[in-house]
Amino acid sequence: MERFLAPQSPEALAHSQLNENWFSWDTEHPSLNETLIAGCATYEAFKRYLSGSDLYLLPRTRTELESKLRRYAYDTIHNAIAKARSPLERGGYSRMCHLVEESISRILNENDNASYLLSLHNAQRETIVDMGTSPPTRSVKIK
Repeated sequence: MERFLAPQSPEALAHSQLNENWFSWDTEHPSLNETLIAGCATYEAFKRYLSGSDLYLLPRTRTELESKLRRYAYDTIHNAIAKARSPLERGGYSRMCHLVEESISRILNENDNASYLLSLHNAQRETIVDMGTSPPTRSVKIK
């Protein structure tokens, strides 16, 4: 994770703050701290992608990768809003999404992060095929 987000990055600090203060993070301000939630959402998006636990369709392009990371971040934003006890200011959701999108783009633009992430899970899948086994499949029921 440190390859993408250093421990002192705003995203990592936001993630740490929310995890350490999970019982009171949402009552410290009269409304939700949009920057804090957006930073944590970005961190969680990369963490979720790196784990690969629910990654069924691998992104093939940078655009697909960015879209997947955004969806993961939006999930985190939705969860934070649902758990929060403070209200969300008017336009707050859009501002959080915008902050997440900028952060994800910035991280993917640094070094070779995008190409590294695109090849990360492909290498694992190729190893499974090389061993003579097929990659995990899911049944799909078609009506």
